[in-house]
Order: sequence, then C-alpha cells, then structure tokens
Amino acid sequence: MFDAFKGDPAVKIGVLLKQVPDTETVVKIAADGRSLVQDGIKWVINPYDEIALEEALKLRERLGGEVVILTAGLRRAEDSMRQALAMGADRGIRIDTDGVDADPFMTARMLSKVCEAERYDIIFAGRQAVDDGASQVHIGVAEMLGIPHCTLVEKFDISSDGKIVTLTRAAASGIKEIVDSTLPLVVGCEKGLNNPRYATLPGILKAKSKQIGVVSAVESAGDLAPRLIVKALRPPLERKAGRMIEGDAKRAAEELARLLHEEAKLI
Repeated sequence: MFDAFKGDPAVKIGVLLKQVPDTETVVKIAADGRSLVQDGIKWVINPYDEIALEEALKLRERLGGEVVILTAGLRRAEDSMRQALAMGADRGIRIDTDGVDADPFMTARMLSKVCEAERYDIIFAGRQAVDDGASQVHIGVAEMLGIPHCTLVEKFDISSDGKIVTLTRAAASGIKEIVDSTLPLVVGCEKGLNNPRYATLPGILKAKSKQIGVVSAVESAGDLAPRLIVKALRPPLERKAGRMIEGDAKRAAEELARLLHEEAKLI
C-alpha cells in the first residue's frame, strides 16, 4: 500500500488533528443530557496534536516533503486547521462530520480511508484528545491501514536513508521502551517529545491561501453506524473541602494517623 521514500528523501507526512474545547473552558451539559452546550466554548487544537504537528514539521525540515493536516470535524474545525497551516503545514483535508455521530471507531474509519488514498509515508497524532481522552483513534487508523503504530512516544529519530524509525516510549513504572520500526508508521506523540512552535505573522498570512479540501463522511467511510452510543453525561462529583491539622509535627502526625484509621478506614 505504501512505499517508504522509494529512494527519494522527500516524505509525505500526515498529521491527525482534532479541535477540542480549551482546557480552561467551563463546559455545561446540554438539555438532552448526552451532549455539551456549544455556545461560549473556545475551540483550540488538541494540545497533543500540536506536539504531533511540530514533530511532522521537524521531519519535513530534515528530509523535505509535505505535511498534510487531516481532521474529521465540523466547519468550525477549519479555524484550528488554519492555525496548523500558519505553523507551517502545507495543506489540509477536512472530513465533514455534520450530522454524523462520530465515535472513535467511526472517526478512525473515516480518517483511515483518506490516509489510504493519500498514501502517507508516516502519520503523526497526539496520544489522545483532551476532551474525551479515548486514546483510540490513531491506533484504530493504524489497525485499519494494516501498518505498525507506536504511542506514548517521547523521542523520535529516523535513519539517514529514511528506512528505520527509532522511538522511545513510556512504559509502566517509569520504564522506557525503545522501538525500531519500518515505514509506514503511525506515531502517537506524548508530552516532552518537543515544544510546539508559534505561528509567525508571515505564516498566518500564507495560511489564508493554503488549500483545505473537504470530503463528506459518506465518501470517506460509507457505513456511518456508530459503535459507541453515549446515553448520558454527568459532571464529576465535587470534592469535599480539605481539612487542616493544627499543632506541631508530632501531634499533627498522630492526629493524621488517627483520622486515616478511624474515619478514612485506610489503615
């Protein structure tokens, strides 16, 4: 399906990008109990996807080629795509999900169909989106394409001939795994991989003329039946106020031990 470079140093790079509410936005559950009130939300690029974009731009600077932003979302998502183009991406493709209940499986299916047509040599994505935290879409894309994937990636390197990628990823208990892979490959990017750049004024001006192609969800996926149905949303339980223990260190430690034993039942 894909050919790694074919001896050409230029590489075609895809970046999966999602528009999410700003993490400082106070979200409210809508009257249907299954969705969020859309008014008043500040929409931004998913922070992990910014890291993915930066790594893609760094790879293009090293090897040449093209960076393509790929989004499944409503028309408003193009604002975030323009920001990515201003940061340096070459063009974008938006799958129009208006009227589509796009769960992680369906989103991965739509994205994978476009990726198959685009024939990316490598695909970068954030490890997860900060709104639903599913961490499934980029892995689903790789599985549907039948190519390797590696997530929680904290360090990325590629051989000079563009044939072997070396990835360092976080594992359990602070252990680091080092993985070698051939291309094509999907990379799920973790914090610490890089520091995303800011869009420059020339970049913002250039972004206005860069292409964003639009395809329908039906074109990209065909069957639009969701596998995941949200029946209800509820806010997290409010935390009880903390308790201050007065006195010197000895008395405070004794009182803490008593509370943990008699009230919290932890010891």
